[in-house]
Amino acid sequence: MSSDAPLAAIFGCQGLQLDDQERRFFKDADAFGFILFGRNCDNPDQVRRLVDDLRDSVGRADAPVLIDQEGGRVQRLKPPHWRDAPAAARFAALDLDSARTAVRLNARLIARELADLGITVDCAPVLDVPQAGADPIIGDRAYGNDPATIAALAGAACEGLLDGGVLPVIKHIPGHGRADVDSHMALPVVSAPLAELEQTDFAPFAALAHMPWAMTAHVVYTHIDSENPATTSAKVIDVIRREIGFTGILLSDDLSMQALKGDMARRVQDALAAGCDIALHCNGKMDEMTDIAAACSPLSPAAMGRIERAEAWRLKNIVPWQETVPEATRRLNAMLEGES
Repeated sequence: MSSDAPLAAIFGCQGLQLDDQERRFFKDADAFGFILFGRNCDNPDQVRRLVDDLRDSVGRADAPVLIDQEGGRVQRLKPPHWRDAPAAARFAALDLDSARTAVRLNARLIARELADLGITVDCAPVLDVPQAGADPIIGDRAYGNDPATIAALAGAACEGLLDGGVLPVIKHIPGHGRADVDSHMALPVVSAPLAELEQTDFAPFAALAHMPWAMTAHVVYTHIDSENPATTSAKVIDVIRREIGFTGILLSDDLSMQALKGDMARRVQDALAAGCDIALHCNGKMDEMTDIAAACSPLSPAAMGRIERAEAWRLKNIVPWQETVPEATRRLNAMLEGES
């Protein structure tokens, strides 16, 4: 493992600007990257300064900065400075061809906003397949409830983000749609047979297994590993890699969520030992980040290779705009207004 590799961790920060303690911590830890939330975003100039300061703190102009900008209930950038993007379920109301066009255009508009701020990774789209009786945490964040439709529309979202120079993160692999509780609050347990999971929950991820980044689900799948959620389960991550076929960067979901057990040091060690490439910690609490940094290892050579391939893909796939943003927005709104 190279001693020059950054720490295999992505961290959040507390506010609209870095304080001196955060600057020192990120520098000393050599964090791989960062994630922004609503608490960090007030206006475009402020976000640009924060993004620049985060990268300056680790001395790497290419350090990835992530955000959750799905649309609907989950968007950290909001009006009046940013567009109010539709939830994924709204696109599922269109016919499939129109929906694909609209989803790709919407994602391209999101990418335009993110790239303008220096944000290079979007934790979207959601590929989960909602099931009857599941907790509503996924709900309208999904592109309907048909695996093939979800795969097609999520694929269009990935293409739109990549068109704009932003890397998509498919989530929550291998599937959060059956979760009986919100994994932010408790540990979901899914007891569906493996064959059923393969036909439904896993199918969209298998269709998009070539995408550059994915985020794990804090969900136990009893027919694979009855003890550990995907994030800390070597057995589930083996399914993700070998059966689903995902070859990109595997990012844990937020380690501070209540679905996980143990202290932060144990959580990061378990996630990396199970096969996650990078550990994600979102809340910006210094004591927790310090514990994670002390227990975390540098990025592995395999992870570094995946990161390099993803960045090369991002730079290669950028497509110049053929219309103005207002024109694209009007075209998208017209498609959505024609929904049945």
